[in-house]
Amino acid sequence: MESAHINRITINPEICHGKPTIRGKRYTVDLILDLLSAGSTHAEILEDYPNLEEEDILACLAYARKVTKYSSYTKISV
Repeated sequence: MESAHINRITINPEICHGKPTIRGKRYTVDLILDLLSAGSTHAEILEDYPNLEEEDILACLAYARKVTKYSSYTKISV
C-alpha cells in the first residue's frame, strides 16, 4: 500500500522549484509535514486544503519515511 501512496508524490522542476509535491499540485510535502509536526490533525488539514485527500497525507508520511530511511544524515541546528 505504501508504494501506491508514494506514487502520489511528484517532482517536477517547473512546479515549486522541483520540491516534492502532491499529485503535481502546488502543495509541497514539506508543507504537510510542517502542519503535522505543528500539531494539525489530518481532518484539520483536509478541511483547510479541500483539494487534498487522506491518501495525500499518508503519501507525505510514506515519502518522509523513505527519504529518511535511505538518505545520508546531516546534523541540523534547531
